[in-house]
Amino acid sequence: MELLASLTRRHRSRRVSRWQLLVPFALIALVTVADVLSPPEVHLGPFLAAAPAVTASFAGPRMTGFVGLVAVLAQAVVGGARTSMTDLNHTVQIIALIMISVSVTFFAHLREVHDRELVQLRTVAETAQQVVLRPLPDRIGPLEVASVYLAAAAEAQIGGDLYAAARTATGTRLIIGDVRGKGLEAVGDAALVLGAFRASAHQEAGLSGLVDYLEAAVSADLDGGGERGESFVTAAVLEIPDDEPVLRLVSCGHPPPLRLCADGGVTGLEVARPAPPLGLAGLVAAPLTAQTFPFAAGDVLLLYTDGVMEARDRAGAFYPLAERVAAMPSGTGPQALLDRLCGDLLAHAAGNTLGDDAAMVALRR
Repeated sequence: MELLASLTRRHRSRRVSRWQLLVPFALIALVTVADVLSPPEVHLGPFLAAAPAVTASFAGPRMTGFVGLVAVLAQAVVGGARTSMTDLNHTVQIIALIMISVSVTFFAHLREVHDRELVQLRTVAETAQQVVLRPLPDRIGPLEVASVYLAAAAEAQIGGDLYAAARTATGTRLIIGDVRGKGLEAVGDAALVLGAFRASAHQEAGLSGLVDYLEAAVSADLDGGGERGESFVTAAVLEIPDDEPVLRLVSCGHPPPLRLCADGGVTGLEVARPAPPLGLAGLVAAPLTAQTFPFAAGDVLLLYTDGVMEARDRAGAFYPLAERVAAMPSGTGPQALLDRLCGDLLAHAAGNTLGDDAAMVALRR
């Protein structure tokens, strides 16, 4: 449904309005009348070439060719009204106008072909992203869930940020992460991590074992096709039991989640012993332990990638995420929280593109 809505918006954005079509025809009428009424030594016919050229900027080849034909007929009318159809000056102007109209019609055709190819590529990218990064449901067990993915560029709908959730017999497990790098390699690494998480989240008894499995999957991929240290994934892996007001967290070099208490206040969940990013555990010897934090009924948990914090305004200042979250009204739900943060984040970066893809997941028990 999201893909269909996106394609519908694009189709509507490409639709030519009646006001746009009035411009070239009004230009033809104005130049024709002015040329007929001008003194014999003044020739305004060359300005008719602007009509098909303007049309090619927003319309397809058929409309561009039709406007060019109307412009040629108008030039013929001017020639007949001022001198004769066989006048050398008007004959040259008509031939030049025909050549210009054919040229801009051809370029309008090329642009239309390019636009179709671009739409197809965007469609494939969005489809791939929905396969790799499946939308999270609104409810997972006792948790109310909302998620959002913001691409760094409007043309790019897929990147290396990732998130997923899985239900177990005793609770819910989640992961949010950010692959180093961009492009297809980052997408492949993100798909690898998500596949490993979905395969092992139901099998590994402990959170530490789950992270060990993810590390092994990423490291095996690097050993098979890449150089260790060239690629890695920062990640936060969580477990939220159904029957305890707590959450367990293993941070693999990822920004700390923010907990919005039901009675007010924002706390960053900083782990005492963070693990290295996935793919670098073999280079850094560090114990892997899950740390427990309070997470009571009514609390909201915000998970995010570093693209949120690294968004800059025109002055170069980073987005103050913790301050903006603390300013949210008490009792704000996950979806309302993400809606406000997205609007505020984009307003902060107004006139400046996001430096990196940004993903956010909000949960409320």
